[in-house]
Amino acid sequence: MADMQLDENYWDTRYHEGQTQWDTGAITTPLKAYFDQLKDKSVSILIPGCGNAYEAEYLHQEGFENVYLVDISALPLQNFAARCSDFPSNHLLHKDFFALTRKFDFIIEQTFFCALHPSQRGDYASKCAELLHNGGHLVGLLFNDKLNSNHPPYGGCKNDYTGYFAPYFDFKVFDECYNSIGPRAGRELFINLIKKQL
Repeated sequence: MADMQLDENYWDTRYHEGQTQWDTGAITTPLKAYFDQLKDKSVSILIPGCGNAYEAEYLHQEGFENVYLVDISALPLQNFAARCSDFPSNHLLHKDFFALTRKFDFIIEQTFFCALHPSQRGDYASKCAELLHNGGHLVGLLFNDKLNSNHPPYGGCKNDYTGYFAPYFDFKVFDECYNSIGPRAGRELFINLIKKQL
């Protein structure tokens, strides 16, 4: 499938048809464990391609004040708003991640990278760097698995990925994930990448 077809209509159809196999129904263990280490609840956090955004729900419940969600499909944002009615509506961004311009302290990666066509991976890495303050963190999970080559989720491995990020980030952590949820055990990398002082 060409990347031009992975547009709003494509993702709306996936949600309407219940084709959301990536949706775990809750925050996953690695991200919960990472969030529980964060002490400053005023930091700005972006979750791109957020889907139903269980990560944002957890952060909101824990008192983080500046969490922003972006998705090209309005449907998951509507689902999230229905679950978290007191979440600021102006932090729900129905737009293309690549059209964002404001800066953040953290970008949280959870299945967005694998939803993009592989031809966009270099653009994703550079856009994350553009959206982060110097010293900001790109944190989350990447599939370490072959998965699919003709439709999302697209897979890959550490050797495939590092070249995309190396120009923009220092690698604090880029390793096999030790606390994945059961269905993803042995199939994930945990990343904590720090934007270089360019």
